[in-house]
Amino acid sequence: MIRVVLPANLRALAQVQERELRVQVGDGATIGAVLDALEAGHPSLRGTIRDHATKKRRPMVRFYACKEDWSDESPDAPLPEAVASGAEPLLIVGAMSGG
Repeated sequence: MIRVVLPANLRALAQVQERELRVQVGDGATIGAVLDALEAGHPSLRGTIRDHATKKRRPMVRFYACKEDWSDESPDAPLPEAVASGAEPLLIVGAMSGG
């Protein structure tokens, strides 16, 4: 099981109370596989984290694994073992902008 931490606005949209969700992915834990499983379990999240058609990350969404920014990594890049094993969560964070 992979642990996924969602920001409050996405938890509300998914209608879940828990800050951390658990998703099951097959072989090869990747961000793309995690998002596929997350969207399958919570269809209301489709199109909010990534574009429906291109599957590209939305500009104001960031991914963090093991305290490192994974936002610009390929969706097919293998996640760190600590995330794949469930020891560490994958963080999905809403970015902020402004001055």
